[in-house]
Amino acid sequence: MNDLVANIDRLHTTEMGAARIKRNLSIGDVDAVQWCRARILDRDAVMERRGKNWYVRVGGCEITVNAHSYTVITAHKIKEQRPGQSRVKGSKKDGGYLPED
Repeated sequence: MNDLVANIDRLHTTEMGAARIKRNLSIGDVDAVQWCRARILDRDAVMERRGKNWYVRVGGCEITVNAHSYTVITAHKIKEQRPGQSRVKGSKKDGGYLPED
């Protein structure tokens, strides 16, 4: 069991965070924290800690959680990659894609 799952009861977000999560995922008028908690506990969830955040991928979305405060920062739908393209972090200006060699 990782730290995120062990501290799942500490999971929370801000009012603005809840609004952002609902908007990004089009989940309507549900409790955003409960929705994220259920996805994080899903047996198919893939969790990775990178630096100060946990990244949880499950059900076509990615949830970002601060590893120290357990604040859900954001969640968004995972965009499918275009054939022949690979995602490169930090290059939003050009859409974040470069052709594969």
